[in-house]
Parts: sequence; structure tokens; C-alpha cells
Amino acid sequence: MRRHLVPAALLLPLTLLLAACGGNSAADTAGAGTDGKGSLTLNVGDQKGGSEAVLRAAGELKNLDYKIKWSTFTSGPPLLEAVNAKAVDIGGVGNTPPVFAAGAGSKVSVVAAWHGTSKGEAILVPKDSSLRKPEELKGRSIAVAQGSSAHFQLIASLKEAGLKLSDVKVKYLQPADALAAFTGGKVDAWAVWDPYTSQVLGAKQGRILADGDGVVNGLSFQVAAPSALKDTKKAAAVKDYLERLRRAHDWVYRHPDAWAKVWAKDTGLPYEVALASVKRTNASRIAVAVDKPLIASEQRIADTFTELKLIPGKVDFAAFVDTRFNGGLPPSTTTPRVYKDS
Repeated sequence: MRRHLVPAALLLPLTLLLAACGGNSAADTAGAGTDGKGSLTLNVGDQKGGSEAVLRAAGELKNLDYKIKWSTFTSGPPLLEAVNAKAVDIGGVGNTPPVFAAGAGSKVSVVAAWHGTSKGEAILVPKDSSLRKPEELKGRSIAVAQGSSAHFQLIASLKEAGLKLSDVKVKYLQPADALAAFTGGKVDAWAVWDPYTSQVLGAKQGRILADGDGVVNGLSFQVAAPSALKDTKKAAAVKDYLERLRRAHDWVYRHPDAWAKVWAKDTGLPYEVALASVKRTNASRIAVAVDKPLIASEQRIADTFTELKLIPGKVDFAAFVDTRFNGGLPPSTTTPRVYKDS
């Protein structure tokens, strides 16, 4: 199954999972489908170019003794709303949407994690911008998707530069509107994730002022509905699904060029942009345990948004994880992979 977007060569926005978007858009079930066979159905939330695409490319959707019914979402927050509503059993998001879901008291459980570089999470400025360092962002306008991984990356990068969020003019825009504002000169900067970063750089319409590497935790998650985890058969399917997804990510590391070709075809990205994003971000991800350091790192994100009054009240992130699928995975602090030819 392939879902095509408007050609990225025209720099029209994409909505992709891999760095965890934010937003309030609903699911796009028009492109959804089903894999596998059997009486049990695992409802999986996805985004274009996300889990389904990588599993299919790696050959991990073969020999399923249960069905996977896919639902496509435009971003992380609405996907987690579906998990909370039990419309989806499991789905993938980045490091910030689960924090907002926890803050809203949603019934969600983080069950798996990947650690990658955060070089693709960047604050972009137009190519001809006079801005040369993050400290110069004071008083400037910055577009960012509220509740996204880029939202926290912006806050963390500003803090590194000795600035607060209140020192800049934040424009909460989803990628479609943010890209238009950025290329139209309506904002001074744009905090965003790959492949948008690679897309803008590839079109020579901007450059990186600061990235999230060493500033944010580089984590991404699979989040499940507690009700699905209480079902013995569904829990077994979740375990199998996660094992397949981990193998698929290993395949991406070993076959970056092949994955870039598949990803480009699935999303409409130019191959060169897809490959750049793979090298910068996707091939670096390694499956890690949902452990105490991970919980502490996410707790810091939650506390940051609470202090900014963007999340009401204190969040206990530990109450929103399930560690039963850790197996023998390395700790969450494990260094991400380095792409061989980078």
C-alpha cells in the first residue's frame, strides 16, 4: 500500500511520524488497510512514512497470525487521543506528545522506546537571515507546532542560549502553515523536525541556527492503550509487533539507501531529501528499554511545560509507562548509532 503526498520538490508540507509531530488533526482513514490473518485484530495508529512503511520495506509484515488494521494520523496528539479513546491499541509518537497526554489524564502507556540523534530537530532560519547564533533570537518570531518535540527543543535551545520562551514571539503553527510563514518571510525562524529540516536544507531555502543534539533526549515511543494490554491475546500481539518493529529499524540502519528509496516513494519526498533525513536522523535509532533514566528525562519535559503553564498541574510520568516489553534491551541512555558514511 502506498500513500502519495504532493511532491516535496514544491516544498509543500508533509506530515510524518518519525520525529513526532504535534497538532489536533484527526485520523485520515482513507489510506488505511489491513495486514495479516486470524481472528485477533491489532489496531495500529501510524503516520505517513511511519511504522507501516518501515515494516513493509523490511519484510516484517509477512507471516502474521493476527491482523493489523492501520489508521493514519497527521500527528502525535490526535493519535494519542485515539489511544485514549480505545480506537487504537498502539501507535508511534515522539518524546513530547505523551507528556501532554499524561497532563490531560489520558489512558495511555509507553511500552517501547528508541533513542536516536536529535540533529534533525532544528531551529531553521532563512538562508539570507542575519541571525548567526541562538542568542540573537531574542525578540524574534519563531514558528513551532504546539505540543510537538520541536516545541520542547525550542525551549531547551533557548535555555542553552540564556533565553526564556517569553523572550521570543512564539507563533503556534502546524507544519503546513509554518512552512508557508517561513518561506514567505512571516517569521524569523522555524523550530521543526526531520524530514522538514532536510527538505528546507535541500531546497536551499534555509539553514540550521541550532539543533537538538545534546539538548533534547532523542527519544521516540510506541504508546499503547492500557485496556489492550490487559487483554492477554492483544498483549501477545503487541509483543510480536514491537519485536518486528525493532527488527525493521535494525534493517534501516543496515540498508539506509534502500529505506530512503521506499520512504521517498511512500511519502512523495525527493530521494535526496529522504536519504539526507535517514543519514541525519532515522538510521541512528536504536531500541532501548523503558527505564528509570527515560522516565526521569520525560519527567523533566513534563515539569518544564508545567512551569510554563502549558500543562495544568504536576504530571507523574512514571504512572504512564509499562515496562513488560523491555526484555534484554540496552538502557535508554545507550548512544545512538552513527550512520556509516556520514
